[in-house]
Amino acid sequence: MIAILMAAGMGVRMKPLTDKVPKPLVKVFGKSMIETIIDGLEEVVDKIYVIVGYKKEQFAFLPEKYPNLKLVENKEYEAVNNISSIHAVRDLMGTDDCFICEADLYVSDLSIFQEKPERSCYYGVFTKEATDDWVFDQDEAGNITRIGKFGKNQYMMCGVSRFKANDAKIIRDTIDDLYKKPGEYENLFWDDAVNMSLDKLKLKVHPIKRSQIIELDSVQELEAFDPNYKKYN
Repeated sequence: MIAILMAAGMGVRMKPLTDKVPKPLVKVFGKSMIETIIDGLEEVVDKIYVIVGYKKEQFAFLPEKYPNLKLVENKEYEAVNNISSIHAVRDLMGTDDCFICEADLYVSDLSIFQEKPERSCYYGVFTKEATDDWVFDQDEAGNITRIGKFGKNQYMMCGVSRFKANDAKIIRDTIDDLYKKPGEYENLFWDDAVNMSLDKLKLKVHPIKRSQIIELDSVQELEAFDPNYKKYN
């Protein structure tokens, strides 16, 4: 099994902190967010691929620290949304089962990566409240029927997904088709490509608790979660 970590973005919502450091390398309780993910994945995957772009040179220490980790450059990160990060590793998609994770998450429970869902899935946190974040519509059997923004009383995306090799290949092929249409794909998220492929996939939501994966989108949220974060910079 492999893991793909998307770390190419500019982290604009956490400015001005990200003017100096890419968001996945921001430290929380003394450890960079991306390393809380890597530490969990190391136990269950053979290879970890980190897709870099913004301030890519700052990630150079990772392959030295983690021998099974390789950096892959996304040269389109400034002009194309994060669909470009999955396109940058298109040759890996479909070669093996894989995790696909956002790299700017703080994972407090590493055991989430050791669970073995039978089918391809997105990890999700249930919310009763209305949200403008990414959510999953599901049918009566629990199959995901829509991946998109806005919802209520349903599961929210939390930045971690797991795909069987055949399903990863379907997503790759959809992205390849989108790349043949300049002017249409540049603003898409990679999850849009998954949504477009749902007729060929049978995806489930893998429920987790909100406390297991923490998403920190602003300096204010970071400071509230870890009041001493400044000393780690």
